[in-house]
Amino acid sequence: MNTSVAYLNGTWLPASQLSVPVDDLGFLMGVTLTERLRTFNGRPYRTAEHFARLRHSLEIVGWEAGSLCSEAGAVVDEFMVRNAEFFIEGDDWNIVVFMTPGKTVDAASPTLCVHGHPLPFQQWAHLFVQGVSAVIVDTRQVPSNSWPPELKCRSRMHYYLADLEAMRDGPESRAILLDQEGYVGEGSTANVIAYYANRGLVTPRLDKVLPGISQQVVFELARRLGIPCQEQDLLPADLAEADELFFTSTSICLLPVVRLDCLPIGTGQTGTIYGQLLDAWSEHVGLDIAAQAQKFAIR
Repeated sequence: MNTSVAYLNGTWLPASQLSVPVDDLGFLMGVTLTERLRTFNGRPYRTAEHFARLRHSLEIVGWEAGSLCSEAGAVVDEFMVRNAEFFIEGDDWNIVVFMTPGKTVDAASPTLCVHGHPLPFQQWAHLFVQGVSAVIVDTRQVPSNSWPPELKCRSRMHYYLADLEAMRDGPESRAILLDQEGYVGEGSTANVIAYYANRGLVTPRLDKVLPGISQQVVFELARRLGIPCQEQDLLPADLAEADELFFTSTSICLLPVVRLDCLPIGTGQTGTIYGQLLDAWSEHVGLDIAAQAQKFAIR
């Protein structure tokens, strides 16, 4: 049983006792900013990048970015110390930071919470080999004149509807959303990266999606391997013609997409470039990412 402790508005308490009042605007209106970190070898990964993105989100909504980021950063450090006894050797965790304006629009008394749990590897461990089936859904990304795509928030009804739509194709199918112009945007919980033998890695333009920390890692690793990288508008037909296709996000790191709209991507199996990138990431963090997931998939 996870008996970890969590932080809520200046207080450390058992995670099982966390709650947000129903009149908190994070619940009432979905006004919640968030970052999800994961650990590797029991240490938070890419903390600076996650907090830079969080600071930018706070600046967009006009909250006290400096003080809130400073407090949250100190809390994450203390979270690791307070929960050290619950970490199993070889296992890793998600660490979630979220903030709401509290009960008033001006965020005079914001809510700040940090909590975490062991990574739910059972949800994706088999997909490192089996691959993912993806569906381009009718549900569209929120237009940029509603809120900027670089704002990482939990106002995600469109993701929920997209996932429901994708699951009609199968219980493990994952959604890919288009933007308002019909170009490829994001997965409901991940960035999308295509690989073409004649072009290298191509991801949708980062000024039109939430720039992913893991997407940045993939590009860094690819450049070390001599694989060209670029961002570009992609149509659904462009994805269908990819030699390989990937989802990347904090928890899963990198998963291969082997089917799109019921048709195979490339050979319909995990590809060579995927294997090279995942191996490079494993070497980078000092553990076998897929093997770890398989080991801890059954708890």
